[in-house]
Amino acid sequence: MSEEKLAIPPHFEKQKGPIFFYGYVIALCSFSVLMISFGTNYSFGIFFNRLLTDLGWSRAVTSAGYSLAQFVGGFIGIITGRICDRVGPRIVIIACIVFLSLGCLLMSQVNQPWQLNIFFGLFVGIGFGGVAIPASVTTSRWFVKRRGLMTGIVIAGIGAGTIVMPIVAEKLITAFDWRNSFVIIGLIALILGIPAALFLKRDPSDMGKSAYGEEETRPIDKINKESGLTFKEAISTRQFWMICAICVLFGFYVQAVLVHIVPHARSLEIDAGTAAFIISFLGLGSIGGRIVLGTLSDRIGVKNTLIIALSLNLLAFLWLQIAVNPWMLYSFAVVYGLGYGALITMMTLMPARIFGLRSLGTMVGVITFVYTVGGATGPIVTGYIYDKTGSYHQAFIIFAVLAICALLLAFTLKPDIRKKDESN
Repeated sequence: MSEEKLAIPPHFEKQKGPIFFYGYVIALCSFSVLMISFGTNYSFGIFFNRLLTDLGWSRAVTSAGYSLAQFVGGFIGIITGRICDRVGPRIVIIACIVFLSLGCLLMSQVNQPWQLNIFFGLFVGIGFGGVAIPASVTTSRWFVKRRGLMTGIVIAGIGAGTIVMPIVAEKLITAFDWRNSFVIIGLIALILGIPAALFLKRDPSDMGKSAYGEEETRPIDKINKESGLTFKEAISTRQFWMICAICVLFGFYVQAVLVHIVPHARSLEIDAGTAAFIISFLGLGSIGGRIVLGTLSDRIGVKNTLIIALSLNLLAFLWLQIAVNPWMLYSFAVVYGLGYGALITMMTLMPARIFGLRSLGTMVGVITFVYTVGGATGPIVTGYIYDKTGSYHQAFIIFAVLAICALLLAFTLKPDIRKKDESN
């Protein structure tokens, strides 16, 4: 009798679950890959003034390589996402890290604008742009329960890279020079990125396991996957193209700020080390935006969250008109980063909430590519404005106007048109 009471039910171990779940390794490695790759990309602003000084290029020409990288990154993400579905993330991400590292190593030898466009625009563009979708999609395959949380943590690796890598780049440039710093960063990407990629596995079935929480949520998850508009139905709506327009507008100023905010600080005679921290504060704010406003969207909806994020960007640009010292620029970076981080998160949440999950991957790929069109244009136009006027003032006014336009479009979005598009 006592033995029966002490007997462990046969289903107990299954309910208890494993003490260690490999999905957390997947999330950690994906976080690391995004931190290294995107951090390298966003460090370009730290190198910007050195390229201007040593190579004698205009700001528009120097911005072109970065702009091309954003365009290439947006396009290549669609391709690597599809390849990842077939062969898994490991080979795809290793190949991208090799491109990223090679681009940095070759940047140490750059002397002509065409070299900048190939070495940074093409190679680095493939390197950072190709890892985002495989890293986030692979993480989502390992988690059903906690999928949103773990995906959010992984994407926060982009913000972490924005905090860490610009500071590392500035320290390296100060200790060595910009050419040797590119070599070191390229080696760092290779040494840290490839081992992290080697731990990635496509999905739990590769290890004979199930996704975290799969048995608990499978029926609900199946229903959710089958709901919503098809991609063909979504692109026939006015709402889809309004989302694309919003993404083009904020893509324009998001990437322009990442390239030109440090050169702007240097034009105010702020020293290079202090100026580098502006990007780090921006990254810190973006992590807060992804987590805080991303969570808030579950309560108030994506439309209201989008309006808050764009309003934060607008307020930041108005403040930037009078910001002339480090603490004012740091304040700008945090407020702007909150809005920026939330907007990047909304690029996935907007189509998911408005159109459903049926064709979410395709819709996010197209919307991301549209975003990169704006992102590729903004840095060049901003550099051209400075070349003509000797100031970023007019560019900052344009940023504020674009934020207002995006805000007006956001007010007209419908929260859910999965059942019927009433806008047609």
